[in-house]
Amino acid sequence: MSQPNIQAKIRSNPKFAELVGKRTRFAIILSLVVLVPYYTFMFLVSTQPQLFASKVAEGGIVTIGWPIAALIIVGGWLLTGVYVSRANGEFDSITEEVLKEARK
Repeated sequence: MSQPNIQAKIRSNPKFAELVGKRTRFAIILSLVVLVPYYTFMFLVSTQPQLFASKVAEGGIVTIGWPIAALIIVGGWLLTGVYVSRANGEFDSITEEVLKEARK
């Protein structure tokens, strides 16, 4: 079977449209969950630095901004793991079904 025929079968498959929709929605949601807190934090640090200037412990040097920034970074890593897990599970299984049907 020629390459254009397989591509046409894949694009016309309703499961492919479902895959694209699910993957796009999931990626947008995860991107917003990561980017909104990050840019909110950056905006607040640049416009209202006193919000993050209080010390975590009396006499310490660590301000409240450090753990918040660390949470944002670790949260981004964790959400990357969530995406990879779903991509390797649900998204890959739908992809295999689409390819199997296209090769018929």
